[in-house]
Amino acid sequence: MPDAVEAQYGINVFEQVVQSRGMVLAVLLLLIGLSVFSWFVIGYKWLLFRRIRRDSERFLDTFWRSESLEGVLQATRDLARCPVARMFQAAYAELGRFQKQGNPGSGGVAASPSGGGFENIERALRRSIQDETTFLERLVPFLATTGSSAPFIGLFGTVWGIMNAFAYISPDRPILETVTPHIAQALVATAIGLLAAIPAVMAYNYFQSKTRVFTVEMENFSIDFLNIMKRHFFRD
Repeated sequence: MPDAVEAQYGINVFEQVVQSRGMVLAVLLLLIGLSVFSWFVIGYKWLLFRRIRRDSERFLDTFWRSESLEGVLQATRDLARCPVARMFQAAYAELGRFQKQGNPGSGGVAASPSGGGFENIERALRRSIQDETTFLERLVPFLATTGSSAPFIGLFGTVWGIMNAFAYISPDRPILETVTPHIAQALVATAIGLLAAIPAVMAYNYFQSKTRVFTVEMENFSIDFLNIMKRHFFRD
């Protein structure tokens, strides 16, 4: 007897979703699209940040062990996407341009940092930090957008579906039999909205914290590199 009742009144949620029409179906497809792309962003950024962490540790180890800047530059050839390595390349290129202008004094050491070379290197490092931070933040705002908008999009689909459900009320048929399937379709929109939003928000906070760590690492490297420049290439 219970099986017969379940067979008569039970609702297959997946089947109801497939049978959705109109605005509710459009909302469901939009939310599924947001969720799929969010997971793509999460996977891509996780792999990217993992590679950056590995390459950064490798570069910093090479940098502090190397006896010359040329040796460090050679090591950066295989670290095309490492932010700290790219900062070094930008600063080294600026140093090379300064030396080609004939500004350095005897022994390749500048007589004074007031010639503009030191300031140019400092600006190159600062600009590189901004560029690399922008790269690290790429696609991450989409996760914030999904996390903040998906629940409201799902709620909109739910409200719309419930309004449509009342249009199926008939005095000749039980209310639950006519309204329940459409309400189920509507509530699924809210559920999918939450499923899309929750991992997006968590991933956004995670990647933002990782970006801050990398930014601090780049700023620290900039300070250390400028100190090395002042000791070996620019003297008062």
